[in-house]
Amino acid sequence: MALVELTLTPLPAHVRTARLVVVAAARRAGLDDSLVDELRLALGEAASRAVGLHVKHAPQTPVRITVSDEPGGLTITVTDRGPAAGRVTGDLADEMLESDPDPDDDGVEALVDPDVALAVLSGLVDEYDVQADDSGTTVTMRWPLPARPVGVSGPGSTAASQV
Repeated sequence: MALVELTLTPLPAHVRTARLVVVAAARRAGLDDSLVDELRLALGEAASRAVGLHVKHAPQTPVRITVSDEPGGLTITVTDRGPAAGRVTGDLADEMLESDPDPDDDGVEALVDPDVALAVLSGLVDEYDVQADDSGTTVTMRWPLPARPVGVSGPGSTAASQV
C-alpha cells in the first residue's frame, strides 16, 4: 500500500497543485484512464471547498489531503477545519473566482458555495462519504483499482523488476 499526504496552505492556487499530485498518484496506483478526469474534477471540488472554508475560518491551518491505494481501491480524503456548512461571500468569493485555474470546468460556483461542492461529488464519484462535526469536515472518495498480480507493486512492473 502506498500513501501520499499533502498539507496545503489554504490558497486557491494550491488546488491546482493538489489536483496534479493526486492525479499522478492515482495513475501510479493504476487507476483506469477513464476515471482520471472524474477524480480530477472531484478532487478539485472537495479541495476548493476546503480551501475556501480555511481562508475564512482557519487561515493558519493547512488543508490535509491523503491518497492511499489499498487492495481493490484508491481512497482520497480531504480534511478541513471550517464549519460544516455555510457560504463564502464577499471579497473572498471574488478572489477565489479570479484565481480559479480552471474556470471552464463548470465548478466555479462550487468554489463559492461549500454545499454545492459536496452535491457535485454525487455526480462524479460512485462511492464517497462526508463526515462533518464541529471541528470540520472529512470528505472520503473511493475509486476501484484493477487487481494486481502477486509480487507486482505498480503499473508496468514485472515480477522480475521486483527482485
